[in-house]
Order: sequence, then C-alpha cells, then structure tokens
Amino acid sequence: MPSAPPRRPGGPLAPAAVALAFWVTMAGTTVPTPLYPLYQHAFGFTTFTVTVVFAVYALGVVAGLLTLGHLSDRIGRRPVVLAALLLASAAATLFELADSLPWLLAARVLSGFGAALVTGAATAALLDLAPPERRLRAQTVALAANMGGLAGGTLFAGALAEWADAPLRLPWTVTLVLTGAALLGLLAVPETVPVEVRRAGRSGPPTGITSRFRPRLRPPHVPPAVRPAFLRAALAGGAGFAVTGVLTAVSGLFLATVLGLHNHALTGLVVALAFLSTAVGQLLVRVLPPARALPLACAGLVLAAALVAGALLGGTLPPLLLGACVNGLATGTAIGTGLGTVNGGVEPQRRGEAVSAFFAVLFTMLSVPVIGVGVLVRATGLRTAGVTFSAAVAVLALAVAAGLVRRPRRGSSPVPTATAAEPATAPVPAAAEPATTPAARAGKA
Repeated sequence: MPSAPPRRPGGPLAPAAVALAFWVTMAGTTVPTPLYPLYQHAFGFTTFTVTVVFAVYALGVVAGLLTLGHLSDRIGRRPVVLAALLLASAAATLFELADSLPWLLAARVLSGFGAALVTGAATAALLDLAPPERRLRAQTVALAANMGGLAGGTLFAGALAEWADAPLRLPWTVTLVLTGAALLGLLAVPETVPVEVRRAGRSGPPTGITSRFRPRLRPPHVPPAVRPAFLRAALAGGAGFAVTGVLTAVSGLFLATVLGLHNHALTGLVVALAFLSTAVGQLLVRVLPPARALPLACAGLVLAAALVAGALLGGTLPPLLLGACVNGLATGTAIGTGLGTVNGGVEPQRRGEAVSAFFAVLFTMLSVPVIGVGVLVRATGLRTAGVTFSAAVAVLALAVAAGLVRRPRRGSSPVPTATAAEPATAPVPAAAEPATTPAARAGKA
C-alpha cells in the first residue's frame, strides 16, 4: 500500500492567514489615497506637500528593501510578517491621531517599512506552505494578496470617506480591526524556515548577535550578463510606476478641480483600476511570447500617457479611467518581464539581490517624479504639469522601445524573460534559496 504524501505544515488555514496578513498590510498603504484632499483641506496643505507625503512612503520602501530585504531568510517568516503587521498598526494609529503634517510623514514611513518587510516574507511563506505541484497557485495567491490589498485599501477608504461619518478616522479604525484579525490569524501559521537555518542566522561570528541584525545598506548589484535587459525592463516598469504614483497622489485633486467631481469613492476607483490592471499585466507575461512582452508594454505606456494627457486637456473622466487600466496592464507586463529576466539569467544565490535592485529602481521612479509633478503643479498648474509629465513618460517608453530593436552583439545570447517553470509573477525561489523578494512586487502605494 503506497504511503500517503507528506503533509505541508500548518494545514489549510495557514496560507489563508498569511494571505490575509499580506492583504491587510498592503491595503493600509493605500488607505490615504482618497483621503489626501481631506487632509489637504484640514491641515492647509499645498499640492506639493501632498506629493511629498505620498513620496516618503516609496522612500521608506526603498530604505527597508535595501536594509532588511533578506531578514526573513535569517530569522524566519513569522517574525517578519508579525513585524510588518505591527508597523501597519502603528501607521494606522498615527493616521487616526494625526493633527499635523509630521504625524502623516511618520505614518507613511512606517507604512513603507511594513510593505518592504511583508512582501518578501509573506510571498516566501506562501511558497513554503504550498506543495510543489501547487507552487504556481501560491504565486498567484501572493500576487492577488499584494495587488488586491493595494486596490482594496483605496476602495474601502474611498467608500467610507464618501458615505460614512468621520472620514479621517473611520477608515483607520477599520484598518486597525483588520490588522488585529490578521495578527490573530498568525497563530495558525507555522514557521517554515528550518530551525537550523534560523540558529545559524542567530549565531554568527564573534562580533555578536547585535551586529548580525543591525540594518546594513546593501548596494544594489546586477550581474553584467543581464544588465541591458534588466535596465530596459526596470525603466519601462518604473515609467508605469511613476504614472501610478501620480494617479495615487493627485487623482483626487484632478477630479475635484478639473472635473468638479468631489467624490472620494471615485478617486479610490481610479487608483484601484490601476493596481488591479497591474496584476493582470503580470499574469499576461505567462502567455505572451517573451520577445513581444516588453515592446507591448512600451506601446501600452505611450497609449496610457496619451490617454491621461487627453483627460487633462479635455477635462473628461473616461480617458482617465481607461488610461489607468492601460497603464496598469503595461506596467505589470514590464515588471513581469523584468522579474523573468532575473529568474532566467541570475543564479539562485544572487537572485534576491538582483530583484532588490529591480524594485529599488521602480520605487525610486515612483517617488521622485511625483515630487517633480508637485513642483510643476505649483509653478504651472495641474493641466500643464500633467501633460508635461505624460510626455516625459511617453518619451522614456519610446526610448526603451528603441533600445529593443538593437541586435545583440555577435556571440551573445538574449537573456530569457520567463518560463513555465519560473513565472515572472513570482521571483521568490524555494525556501532553500536565500533570496526573498523586496516589497511591493508591485507594487505601488
């Protein structure tokens, strides 16, 4: 009589609990999106200040990514996910109590660190908990939790702000309740990093345990063989991230000042469409021919920039909604292509470092252009700033597309993008490989 296959640790509740923790943490990062116009009115912000408040989140993600990106491989998945949830709770508490700008800035930084911790640890935990034949499904669950959280946070916050009382308090109360449920759910999650690995991470050389866990800056490094393909995908994905960042920061202002639509739920919908489309774009990489994925992403970015510019110039909503969807699809395709490049062209022991570099580029491009748009809005107005930014995104996408038509040098071989065995949507290797992904596969804040 054949023996039964070995059971995965934790039972059926463990993956659901990890996915909930992932979803809640990422949702907390986008709850402020439809609330920015309310904060602007309550605290007397300028548009530039709103863009700065948004951008510090991305800077927090980059800082956490470069200093703590591999922590779950050394001390375990559960403590890192727990730390991310505690950071999300602290950020929600600061937002709920906020009465001035410093509170908001501090909360956004904590949100960024939480996102930086949870994405790699939660995705790795979901992969650890899944049997090999269900690894692809676990990767899809991780993507759904990530992008679903980003979309869900802005949707429920917008709905509460529009149709409930205390719009600057109630969304954060709901966030805290959800975070509490996720913390309880962690009780059902076993630790998946082997004890001997955690012991090795805690012992270390004679310099002591403190030095082992002191955050250290890890300069991004990409192997020379994949740098051209890596850079093209990172620039295309970063251009899409920049558009998503601007939509997240100023959609409410555009709807109110240009269209006369003072509807917080609609603001949440615009941004949610961008995030959900980004998830779909990453899934598309599984079926698109590798040679066509990035050119299609570049074409989509140009089209999205034209649609956003048309919405600004014409003062109409449909092009903005369509532009958010097209930009998300293009961004997700570019991100999936870049992650596939890392999976196919970087040895497993360096994969986490290369993926960290990829997302460092993405989140830098998420934050810096948003601040630039804020400066332009103050100097020239929303329409001019938005059209100028859209033109810059289109130029960057066209430049990446132009680089794709160059023939590889004789004797060189193209770097693979993604394979059926290693889908681009989930670059996290198996638990034995010391490489977790950095925050926000996506995503965005």
